[in-house]
Amino acid sequence: MTQYQRLPDPGEGLRLHLNENTGGCSPAVLDALRSLTAEDIAFYPSYADVERETAAHLGIAERWMALVNGLDEGLHAVSALALRPGAQVMKSVIPEPAFEMYAACTAAAGAVAVRIPPRDGFEFPIDDIRAAVDDRTRLIYLTNPNNPTGLTVPSATIAELAGELPAVTVLVDEAYIDFGGETMLPWLDARRNVIVGRTFAKAYGLAALRAGCLIAHPETLEPVRQTLSPYNLNVAAAAALRAAIRDTAWHDRYVRESAESRRAIYAFCDTRGLSYYESAANFVLVRIGDRAPDVTRSLAARGIFIRDRSTQPGCAGCVRITAGLVDHTGRCLDALGALL
Repeated sequence: MTQYQRLPDPGEGLRLHLNENTGGCSPAVLDALRSLTAEDIAFYPSYADVERETAAHLGIAERWMALVNGLDEGLHAVSALALRPGAQVMKSVIPEPAFEMYAACTAAAGAVAVRIPPRDGFEFPIDDIRAAVDDRTRLIYLTNPNNPTGLTVPSATIAELAGELPAVTVLVDEAYIDFGGETMLPWLDARRNVIVGRTFAKAYGLAALRAGCLIAHPETLEPVRQTLSPYNLNVAAAAALRAAIRDTAWHDRYVRESAESRRAIYAFCDTRGLSYYESAANFVLVRIGDRAPDVTRSLAARGIFIRDRSTQPGCAGCVRITAGLVDHTGRCLDALGALL
């Protein structure tokens, strides 16, 4: 599959299938949106304040960051730049299981995706990645923590790989880093072929507003900036992002609830003898066997939506459950327990 399939709207119910913030955005975000004036909407936006505040929030200088219209835009921009056709068709490397957008971005850039099959237990396949790289490889996609497993890779391991492959861009998707794992930000000066992607959709609850950023050494980031539209972040997203990053208490409370929800899912699985993967993200991958598609459909009929991941490499029989508010997790587990 090289085209990302947008899921149909499931309708009213408990949305635990797309790793969204099940508690919603901060009330400060709604206040910021209400404060927008007719002129704010009629004029092209200024990014000075949101760029300065977001960079400070991330602990970096502004020139190391580029805001993007959701991390998806950042993935496309990096892919288009790294994989642009030359005398030969270029290649990307994608360790599976992986976010489907990576293959879609590779195809859109006119390149070929080399997929690395998962190892037992989803061990990070660093040797397989090394073996897959050749003189046409220009980009490696990594997600840390991984989606859909929630497993992490030490930042030093990624740095080791990037150091061995200076001609290859290593795009590290840190969409779930708020919930756990080791960020690559401290390595960006020493590993100038690494680009980090961040989103404010998950922990900050801005999925519908599409706000993300790319972070890299300024020399690495400048060519990427040139591929981005000059006004790519709309004024509502810019205002919401400023409010969201200021309300650290809202963010931190949700991160704590997600951790508690993950522990509840582990306990549920332990009681029923189900295998699962301890996750550093806001979801848990649970292996329930051949019933995974039926269970997913049965929960949906009850207005509880989880994601059947059984068709992804290495994920046969698995479902992915968003671990958000504890109350939501409890409702899902009660229904799942009744089905099982």
